[in-house]
Amino acid sequence: MDSLALIEAFGDFKDEKSISKIDLMAIIEDSLKTLLRKRFDSDDHFDVIVNPDKGDFQIFLNKTIVEDGMSEDDDLEIEITEAKKIDSTFEIGEEYTVEIPIAQLGRRNILTLKQILATKLQEHNNGLLYEQFHDRIGEIVTGEVHHVRKQHAILLDDDDNEFILPKENQIPSDFFKKGESIRAIVDSVDFKGSKPQIIVSRTSPRFLEKLLELEIPEIQDGTIILKKVVRIPGEKAKIAVDAYDDRIDPVGACVGVKGSRIHGVVRELKNENIDVIQWSKNPEIMVKRALGNVTVNKIEINPEQGYAMVYTPVEEISKVIGKQGQNIKLASWLSGYEIDVYRETSEDDDVELDEFSDEISEWIIKEFKKVGLNTARSVLDKDTEALVNLVDLEEEQIDEVKQILKDELEA
Repeated sequence: MDSLALIEAFGDFKDEKSISKIDLMAIIEDSLKTLLRKRFDSDDHFDVIVNPDKGDFQIFLNKTIVEDGMSEDDDLEIEITEAKKIDSTFEIGEEYTVEIPIAQLGRRNILTLKQILATKLQEHNNGLLYEQFHDRIGEIVTGEVHHVRKQHAILLDDDDNEFILPKENQIPSDFFKKGESIRAIVDSVDFKGSKPQIIVSRTSPRFLEKLLELEIPEIQDGTIILKKVVRIPGEKAKIAVDAYDDRIDPVGACVGVKGSRIHGVVRELKNENIDVIQWSKNPEIMVKRALGNVTVNKIEINPEQGYAMVYTPVEEISKVIGKQGQNIKLASWLSGYEIDVYRETSEDDDVELDEFSDEISEWIIKEFKKVGLNTARSVLDKDTEALVNLVDLEEEQIDEVKQILKDELEA
Protein backbone atom coordinates (compact mmCIF):
# COMPACT_ATOMS: atom_id res chain seq x y z
CA MET A 1 0.00 0.00 0.00
CA ASP A 2 1.61 3.32 -1.06
CA SER A 3 1.21 6.58 0.81
CA LEU A 4 -1.55 7.89 -1.45
CA ALA A 5 -3.59 4.71 -1.10
CA LEU A 6 -3.21 4.87 2.66
CA ILE A 7 -4.61 8.41 2.74
CA GLU A 8 -7.46 7.47 0.42
CA ALA A 9 -8.35 4.61 2.76
CA PHE A 10 -9.51 7.24 5.21
CA GLY A 11 -11.40 9.33 2.65
CA ASP A 12 -14.82 8.09 3.73
CA PHE A 13 -14.06 8.88 7.36
CA LYS A 14 -12.86 12.36 6.42
CA ASP A 15 -16.00 13.13 4.42
CA GLU A 16 -18.34 11.75 7.09
CA LYS A 17 -16.79 13.71 9.96
CA SER A 18 -16.06 16.83 7.89
CA ILE A 19 -12.39 16.83 8.86
CA SER A 20 -10.51 19.42 6.84
CA LYS A 21 -7.65 18.39 4.57
CA ILE A 22 -5.17 20.33 6.72
CA ASP A 23 -6.37 18.64 9.92
CA LEU A 24 -6.23 15.22 8.29
CA MET A 25 -2.67 15.81 7.08
CA ALA A 26 -1.60 16.93 10.57
CA ILE A 27 -3.10 13.75 12.02
CA ILE A 28 -1.28 11.63 9.41
CA GLU A 29 2.04 13.31 10.22
CA ASP A 30 1.53 12.78 13.94
CA SER A 31 0.52 9.15 13.36
CA LEU A 32 3.60 8.47 11.24
CA LYS A 33 5.88 9.93 13.90
CA THR A 34 4.15 7.79 16.52
CA LEU A 35 4.83 4.69 14.41
CA LEU A 36 8.47 5.68 13.88
CA ARG A 37 8.93 6.07 17.61
CA LYS A 38 7.48 2.60 18.13
CA ARG A 39 9.70 1.10 15.40
CA PHE A 40 12.96 2.99 16.05
CA ASP A 41 12.49 4.25 19.66
CA SER A 42 12.79 7.81 18.37
CA ASP A 43 11.72 9.94 15.43
CA ASP A 44 14.73 12.27 15.78
CA HIS A 45 16.42 10.90 12.62
CA PHE A 46 13.30 11.18 10.47
CA ASP A 47 11.59 13.96 8.57
CA VAL A 48 7.94 13.54 7.62
CA ILE A 49 6.68 15.72 4.78
CA VAL A 50 2.92 15.88 4.25
CA ASN A 51 1.61 17.58 1.11
CA PRO A 52 -2.06 18.57 1.60
CA ASP A 53 -2.37 19.81 -2.00
CA LYS A 54 -1.26 16.54 -3.57
CA GLY A 55 -2.73 14.40 -0.80
CA ASP A 56 0.45 12.40 -0.20
CA PHE A 57 3.37 12.20 2.22
CA GLN A 58 7.03 11.18 2.30
CA ILE A 59 9.29 9.76 5.01
CA PHE A 60 12.98 10.66 4.98
CA LEU A 61 15.64 8.96 7.11
CA ASN A 62 18.75 10.97 8.00
CA LYS A 63 21.67 8.55 8.48
CA THR A 64 24.93 9.67 10.08
CA ILE A 65 28.10 8.87 8.09
CA VAL A 66 30.66 7.02 10.24
CA GLU A 67 34.07 5.39 9.76
CA ASP A 68 34.19 1.94 8.26
CA GLY A 69 33.58 -0.74 10.90
CA MET A 70 32.13 1.79 13.40
CA SER A 71 28.41 1.48 12.55
CA GLU A 72 26.39 0.37 15.56
CA ASP A 73 22.94 0.68 13.97
CA ASP A 74 22.53 0.13 10.23
CA ASP A 75 19.12 1.79 10.35
CA LEU A 76 20.55 5.07 11.60
CA GLU A 77 24.20 5.03 10.42
CA ILE A 78 26.07 4.40 7.14
CA GLU A 79 29.79 3.69 6.76
CA ILE A 80 31.87 6.12 4.71
CA THR A 81 32.72 3.63 1.96
CA GLU A 82 29.04 2.91 1.29
CA ALA A 83 28.22 6.62 1.43
CA LYS A 84 30.88 7.54 -1.16
CA LYS A 85 29.40 4.99 -3.57
CA ILE A 86 26.31 7.20 -3.52
CA ASP A 87 28.11 10.54 -3.52
CA SER A 88 31.89 10.82 -3.56
CA THR A 89 31.81 14.19 -1.79
CA PHE A 90 30.40 12.76 1.46
CA GLU A 91 32.54 13.17 4.58
CA ILE A 92 32.47 11.44 7.98
CA GLY A 93 30.01 13.18 10.35
CA GLU A 94 27.71 14.41 7.60
CA GLU A 95 24.17 13.17 7.13
CA TYR A 96 22.92 11.06 4.27
CA THR A 97 19.18 11.43 3.62
CA VAL A 98 17.19 8.66 2.00
CA GLU A 99 13.45 8.37 1.33
CA ILE A 100 11.74 5.41 3.00
CA PRO A 101 8.87 3.93 0.95
CA ILE A 102 5.85 3.24 3.13
CA ALA A 103 5.88 -0.39 1.97
CA GLN A 104 9.36 -0.80 3.44
CA LEU A 105 7.90 -0.42 6.92
CA GLY A 106 6.34 -3.85 6.55
CA ARG A 107 2.74 -5.05 6.47
CA ARG A 108 2.47 -5.28 10.26
CA ASN A 109 3.67 -1.70 10.75
CA ILE A 110 1.31 -0.46 8.06
CA LEU A 111 -1.60 -2.12 9.88
CA THR A 112 -0.35 -0.53 13.11
CA LEU A 113 -0.23 2.82 11.32
CA LYS A 114 -3.84 2.41 10.22
CA GLN A 115 -4.85 1.70 13.82
CA ILE A 116 -2.94 4.74 15.07
CA LEU A 117 -4.56 6.88 12.39
CA ALA A 118 -8.04 5.64 13.28
CA THR A 119 -7.40 6.34 16.98
CA LYS A 120 -6.07 9.83 16.33
CA LEU A 121 -8.91 10.63 13.95
CA GLN A 122 -11.36 9.59 16.67
CA GLU A 123 -9.51 11.68 19.26
CA HIS A 124 -9.65 14.63 16.87
CA ASN A 125 -13.38 14.17 16.34
CA ASN A 126 -13.98 13.82 20.10
CA GLY A 127 -12.09 17.06 20.67
CA LEU A 128 -14.25 18.86 18.11
CA LEU A 129 -17.41 17.43 19.68
CA TYR A 130 -16.30 18.57 23.14
CA GLU A 131 -15.56 22.11 21.93
CA GLN A 132 -18.83 22.28 19.98
CA PHE A 133 -21.06 21.44 22.93
CA HIS A 134 -18.92 23.02 25.66
CA ASP A 135 -19.51 26.30 23.82
CA ARG A 136 -23.26 25.52 23.89
CA ILE A 137 -23.61 25.02 27.65
CA GLY A 138 -26.77 26.84 28.66
CA GLU A 139 -28.40 26.43 25.23
CA ILE A 140 -31.42 24.32 24.30
CA VAL A 141 -30.90 21.16 22.25
CA THR A 142 -33.45 18.76 20.80
CA GLY A 143 -32.97 15.02 20.75
CA GLU A 144 -34.95 11.89 20.00
CA VAL A 145 -35.33 9.38 22.82
CA HIS A 146 -33.10 6.42 21.96
CA HIS A 147 -33.10 4.49 25.25
CA VAL A 148 -34.91 4.95 28.56
CA ARG A 149 -33.10 3.46 31.52
CA LYS A 150 -33.71 3.51 35.25
CA GLN A 151 -31.15 6.21 36.04
CA HIS A 152 -31.14 8.18 32.78
CA ALA A 153 -32.49 8.59 29.27
CA ILE A 154 -30.29 8.66 26.16
CA LEU A 155 -31.18 11.14 23.42
CA LEU A 156 -29.76 11.42 19.89
CA ASP A 157 -29.82 14.58 17.80
CA ASP A 158 -29.97 14.73 13.98
CA ASP A 159 -26.18 14.23 13.78
CA ASP A 160 -26.32 11.17 16.09
CA ASN A 161 -24.68 13.07 18.92
CA GLU A 162 -25.59 11.42 22.23
CA PHE A 163 -27.09 13.36 25.15
CA ILE A 164 -27.47 11.92 28.65
CA LEU A 165 -30.54 13.09 30.61
CA PRO A 166 -30.07 11.86 34.21
CA LYS A 167 -33.12 11.06 36.33
CA GLU A 168 -32.36 13.96 38.68
CA ASN A 169 -32.39 16.33 35.68
CA GLN A 170 -35.85 15.17 34.61
CA ILE A 171 -39.08 16.85 35.67
CA PRO A 172 -40.81 14.45 38.13
CA SER A 173 -43.75 13.93 35.78
CA ASP A 174 -41.57 13.36 32.69
CA PHE A 175 -42.43 10.08 30.98
CA PHE A 176 -40.51 9.35 27.79
CA LYS A 177 -41.24 6.99 24.93
CA LYS A 178 -38.68 5.77 22.43
CA GLY A 179 -38.67 7.98 19.35
CA GLU A 180 -40.20 10.95 21.18
CA SER A 181 -38.63 14.37 20.53
CA ILE A 182 -37.38 16.04 23.73
CA ARG A 183 -35.99 19.49 24.47
CA ALA A 184 -33.44 20.11 27.21
CA ILE A 185 -30.56 22.41 28.02
CA VAL A 186 -26.87 21.53 27.79
CA ASP A 187 -25.86 21.36 31.44
CA SER A 188 -22.26 20.12 31.32
CA VAL A 189 -19.72 18.54 28.99
CA ASP A 190 -16.90 16.39 30.38
CA PHE A 191 -14.68 13.62 29.13
CA LYS A 192 -15.55 10.12 30.24
CA GLY A 193 -12.44 8.23 29.24
CA SER A 194 -11.55 9.56 25.79
CA LYS A 195 -15.14 10.34 24.80
CA PRO A 196 -17.01 13.54 25.67
CA GLN A 197 -20.20 13.03 27.67
CA ILE A 198 -22.91 15.64 27.14
CA ILE A 199 -25.25 15.99 30.12
CA VAL A 200 -28.56 17.78 29.54
CA SER A 201 -31.20 19.02 31.97
CA ARG A 202 -34.89 19.88 32.06
CA THR A 203 -34.86 21.02 35.71
CA SER A 204 -32.37 23.89 35.48
CA PRO A 205 -33.75 27.44 35.87
CA ARG A 206 -31.70 28.21 32.76
CA PHE A 207 -33.95 25.84 30.78
CA LEU A 208 -36.96 27.96 31.74
CA GLU A 209 -35.07 31.14 30.81
CA LYS A 210 -34.27 29.82 27.34
CA LEU A 211 -37.83 28.62 26.76
CA LEU A 212 -39.07 32.11 27.61
CA GLU A 213 -36.58 33.61 25.15
CA LEU A 214 -37.96 31.37 22.41
CA GLU A 215 -41.60 32.24 23.17
CA ILE A 216 -41.28 35.96 23.95
CA PRO A 217 -39.57 38.14 21.30
CA GLU A 218 -39.15 41.07 23.72
CA ILE A 219 -36.91 38.91 25.93
CA GLN A 220 -34.93 37.71 22.94
CA ASP A 221 -34.28 41.24 21.65
CA GLY A 222 -33.45 42.60 25.11
CA THR A 223 -36.46 44.90 25.51
CA ILE A 224 -37.48 42.88 28.56
CA ILE A 225 -34.86 41.61 31.00
CA LEU A 226 -35.09 38.36 32.93
CA LYS A 227 -33.70 39.47 36.29
CA LYS A 228 -34.07 36.15 38.11
CA VAL A 229 -35.70 32.75 37.62
CA VAL A 230 -36.35 30.22 40.40
CA ARG A 231 -38.29 27.00 40.20
CA ILE A 232 -39.32 23.76 41.83
CA PRO A 233 -39.36 21.62 38.67
CA GLY A 234 -42.78 20.42 37.60
CA GLU A 235 -44.49 22.25 40.47
CA LYS A 236 -44.02 26.01 40.57
CA ALA A 237 -41.73 28.76 39.29
CA LYS A 238 -41.35 32.49 39.88
CA ILE A 239 -39.82 34.91 37.41
CA ALA A 240 -38.78 38.52 38.02
CA VAL A 241 -38.73 40.71 34.90
CA ASP A 242 -37.95 44.33 34.14
CA ALA A 243 -37.94 46.64 31.12
CA TYR A 244 -35.56 49.36 29.97
CA ASP A 245 -38.53 51.45 28.84
CA ASP A 246 -40.94 52.48 31.61
CA ARG A 247 -43.76 52.55 29.06
CA ILE A 248 -43.53 48.78 28.61
CA ASP A 249 -45.40 46.44 30.95
CA PRO A 250 -42.91 43.55 31.25
CA VAL A 251 -45.31 41.27 33.13
CA GLY A 252 -48.11 41.72 30.60
CA ALA A 253 -45.72 41.23 27.69
CA CYS A 254 -44.50 37.94 29.15
CA VAL A 255 -47.88 36.54 30.10
CA GLY A 256 -49.89 37.71 27.08
CA VAL A 257 -53.66 37.83 26.72
CA LYS A 258 -55.13 35.15 29.00
CA GLY A 259 -51.64 33.69 29.41
CA SER A 260 -51.30 33.00 25.68
CA ARG A 261 -47.57 33.73 25.56
CA ILE A 262 -46.64 31.51 28.45
CA HIS A 263 -48.93 28.55 27.76
CA GLY A 264 -46.35 26.84 25.55
CA VAL A 265 -43.71 27.07 28.27
CA VAL A 266 -46.12 25.71 30.88
CA ARG A 267 -46.93 22.71 28.66
CA GLU A 268 -43.24 22.02 28.03
CA LEU A 269 -42.64 21.99 31.79
CA LYS A 270 -45.50 19.56 32.46
CA ASN A 271 -47.94 22.23 33.71
CA GLU A 272 -45.46 23.90 36.04
CA ASN A 273 -47.25 26.89 37.59
CA ILE A 274 -45.37 30.07 36.60
CA ASP A 275 -45.72 33.40 38.44
CA VAL A 276 -44.32 36.45 36.64
CA ILE A 277 -43.62 39.57 38.72
CA GLN A 278 -42.00 42.93 38.06
CA TRP A 279 -38.55 43.37 39.55
CA SER A 280 -37.97 46.11 42.12
CA LYS A 281 -34.82 47.44 43.79
CA ASN A 282 -36.88 48.11 46.91
CA PRO A 283 -36.55 45.02 49.16
CA GLU A 284 -39.99 45.42 50.78
CA ILE A 285 -41.73 45.77 47.43
CA MET A 286 -39.75 42.87 46.02
CA VAL A 287 -40.64 40.58 48.94
CA LYS A 288 -44.34 41.50 48.68
CA ARG A 289 -44.43 40.90 44.93
CA ALA A 290 -42.51 37.65 45.27
CA LEU A 291 -45.13 36.31 47.69
CA GLY A 292 -47.83 36.81 45.07
CA ASN A 293 -51.48 37.69 45.52
CA VAL A 294 -51.65 37.63 49.32
CA THR A 295 -52.56 40.25 51.92
CA VAL A 296 -49.48 41.60 53.70
CA ASN A 297 -49.91 44.20 56.45
CA LYS A 298 -46.27 44.88 57.22
CA ILE A 299 -42.79 43.83 56.12
CA GLU A 300 -39.63 44.34 58.17
CA ILE A 301 -36.32 43.81 56.36
CA ASN A 302 -33.07 42.88 58.10
CA PRO A 303 -30.45 43.35 55.35
CA GLU A 304 -27.51 42.50 57.61
CA GLN A 305 -28.84 39.04 58.45
CA GLY A 306 -30.64 38.62 55.12
CA TYR A 307 -34.15 37.90 56.35
CA ALA A 308 -37.57 39.52 56.06
CA MET A 309 -40.39 39.40 58.62
CA VAL A 310 -43.80 39.40 56.96
CA TYR A 311 -46.94 40.13 58.98
CA THR A 312 -50.21 38.91 57.54
CA PRO A 313 -53.75 38.12 58.75
CA VAL A 314 -54.21 34.64 60.17
CA GLU A 315 -56.43 33.55 57.29
CA GLU A 316 -53.69 34.47 54.77
CA ILE A 317 -50.85 32.48 56.32
CA SER A 318 -51.58 29.27 54.41
CA LYS A 319 -51.55 31.21 51.11
CA VAL A 320 -48.24 32.86 52.00
CA ILE A 321 -46.65 29.51 52.78
CA GLY A 322 -48.26 27.67 49.87
CA LYS A 323 -48.53 23.98 49.07
CA GLN A 324 -45.72 22.12 50.86
CA GLY A 325 -44.08 25.49 51.57
CA GLN A 326 -43.44 26.10 47.86
CA ASN A 327 -44.64 29.71 47.71
CA ILE A 328 -42.60 31.06 50.61
CA LYS A 329 -39.56 29.02 49.53
CA LEU A 330 -39.63 30.39 45.98
CA ALA A 331 -40.34 33.92 47.23
CA SER A 332 -37.27 33.69 49.46
CA TRP A 333 -35.10 32.51 46.56
CA LEU A 334 -36.44 35.20 44.24
CA SER A 335 -36.13 38.12 46.68
CA GLY A 336 -32.84 36.98 48.18
CA TYR A 337 -34.24 37.18 51.72
CA GLU A 338 -35.17 34.37 54.07
CA ILE A 339 -38.83 35.10 54.72
CA ASP A 340 -40.47 34.46 58.10
CA VAL A 341 -44.24 34.89 58.27
CA TYR A 342 -46.10 36.14 61.35
CA ARG A 343 -49.81 36.39 61.98
CA GLU A 344 -51.14 39.81 62.86
CA THR A 345 -52.85 39.83 66.26
CA SER A 346 -54.61 42.48 68.29
CA GLU A 347 -52.84 43.86 71.35
CA ASP A 348 -55.58 42.36 73.52
CA ASP A 349 -54.62 38.90 72.23
CA ASP A 350 -50.95 39.22 73.14
CA VAL A 351 -48.87 39.61 76.31
CA GLU A 352 -45.59 41.43 76.87
CA LEU A 353 -42.70 39.10 77.77
CA ASP A 354 -41.97 41.22 80.85
CA GLU A 355 -45.24 39.92 82.28
CA PHE A 356 -43.64 36.46 82.57
CA SER A 357 -40.69 37.55 84.74
CA ASP A 358 -41.92 35.38 87.62
CA GLU A 359 -41.66 32.24 85.44
CA ILE A 360 -38.90 33.13 82.95
CA SER A 361 -35.46 34.42 83.98
CA GLU A 362 -34.92 38.09 83.23
CA TRP A 363 -31.75 37.44 81.21
CA ILE A 364 -33.67 35.06 78.94
CA ILE A 365 -36.37 37.68 78.35
CA LYS A 366 -33.61 40.16 77.45
CA GLU A 367 -32.23 37.71 74.86
CA PHE A 368 -35.58 37.67 73.07
CA LYS A 369 -36.02 41.43 73.31
CA LYS A 370 -32.59 42.00 71.76
CA VAL A 371 -33.93 40.68 68.45
CA GLY A 372 -37.26 42.50 68.66
CA LEU A 373 -39.29 39.66 70.15
CA ASN A 374 -41.11 41.59 72.88
CA THR A 375 -44.36 39.66 73.16
CA ALA A 376 -45.53 36.09 73.67
CA ARG A 377 -47.03 35.88 70.19
CA SER A 378 -43.83 37.12 68.53
CA VAL A 379 -41.93 34.23 70.13
CA LEU A 380 -44.58 31.58 69.46
CA ASP A 381 -44.91 32.58 65.82
CA LYS A 382 -41.33 31.51 65.17
CA ASP A 383 -40.27 27.88 65.04
CA THR A 384 -37.61 26.66 67.43
CA GLU A 385 -34.96 26.24 64.74
CA ALA A 386 -35.31 29.88 63.68
CA LEU A 387 -35.11 31.03 67.31
CA VAL A 388 -31.92 29.03 67.90
CA ASN A 389 -30.32 31.06 65.11
CA LEU A 390 -31.64 34.36 66.49
CA VAL A 391 -31.01 34.20 70.22
CA ASP A 392 -28.17 32.91 72.39
CA LEU A 393 -30.20 30.11 73.96
CA GLU A 394 -30.21 26.33 73.81
CA GLU A 395 -33.03 24.52 72.02
CA GLU A 396 -34.27 23.04 75.32
CA GLN A 397 -34.47 26.50 76.93
CA ILE A 398 -36.44 27.85 73.99
CA ASP A 399 -38.89 24.95 74.11
CA GLU A 400 -39.45 25.54 77.85
CA VAL A 401 -40.15 29.25 77.27
CA LYS A 402 -42.56 28.50 74.41
CA GLN A 403 -44.46 26.02 76.57
CA ILE A 404 -44.86 28.62 79.35
CA LEU A 405 -46.13 31.22 76.88
CA LYS A 406 -48.46 28.76 75.19
CA ASP A 407 -49.98 27.63 78.49
CA GLU A 408 -50.66 31.23 79.48
CA LEU A 409 -52.29 32.28 76.19
CA GLU A 410 -54.46 29.18 76.01
CA ALA A 411 -55.56 29.44 79.64
